[in-house]
Amino acid sequence: MAQLHRDLIIGLTARHRLPAVYFERAFVAAGGLISYGPDLVDQFHRAAAYVDRILKGEKPADLPVQAPAKYETVLNLKTAKALGLELPPTVLARADEVIE
Repeated sequence: MAQLHRDLIIGLTARHRLPAVYFERAFVAAGGLISYGPDLVDQFHRAAAYVDRILKGEKPADLPVQAPAKYETVLNLKTAKALGLELPPTVLARADEVIE
């Protein structure tokens, strides 16, 4: 549901000058401040491995449920600047992606 109203949510946080953390990179690419969540590309690769195992004859019920193994942090420097935030160099260095 949040993805449906992504632009509204980002617009309201910008209008009220609220720093917000999102669960998905798309929010940051659209103007949000920061996201921290599962790496979707890694999730798709892991899903493909499951499909491969099923196509080779394993029963889906026998496969273990897996939680995300890799998470990513994405920062938007333009949004940080608009909010008057200066992000420490250590935070920028640890981010997986920085959008300028």
